[in-house]
Amino acid sequence: MYKNCLKRVFDFLLSLIALILLSPLFLVLIVLGRIKMKGNPFFTQERPGKDGKIFRLIKFRSMTEEKDENGNYLPDEIRLNRYGKKLRSSSLDELPELLNILKGDMAIVGPRPLLVQYLPLYNEEQRHRHDVRPGLTGLAQVNGRNLLSWDDKFKYDLMYVNNITLLGDLGIILKTVKNVLKHEGINAEGSSTADLFTGNN
Repeated sequence: MYKNCLKRVFDFLLSLIALILLSPLFLVLIVLGRIKMKGNPFFTQERPGKDGKIFRLIKFRSMTEEKDENGNYLPDEIRLNRYGKKLRSSSLDELPELLNILKGDMAIVGPRPLLVQYLPLYNEEQRHRHDVRPGLTGLAQVNGRNLLSWDDKFKYDLMYVNNITLLGDLGIILKTVKNVLKHEGINAEGSSTADLFTGNN
């Protein structure tokens, strides 16, 4: 009952309440992002959702769009400025995803939406992470986030897909709040961003 019906109602109501309560912060971050990123404060990117259906993810931009003389983007560690690092460490860059949840593209809890380019790289078991809506947070996020290996991330994703409960979701939400306050697991060791998935051995 929860997985098939109540979860979507829960997601809609909670994201709507959060957007209303956080609207002053939302407006402040739009203005700051416009200044610090020297342009559009939002970052959008196509991501695969439930059943692999593509949707447009929206986040606050945490990297500038600086390019070299050939028109190529500068390395991530250069474009990730101090403001962007603070956004990521506080997870405030994820705040606009509440709009994706409200629309029905995402859920509050579920496997994180990864890159479209990963779709052909999954094995049959890993593809089941798309049996449900992707989440703002998930079981992998509260068990190491970007510090986990890809195998462990998929293991937690599939564990969640096969065991969706209200109490489980509430537990993940509470652990997410705790991890955000402690700034844990933001990036892989020695990297300013998460490592790319290159396929299975």
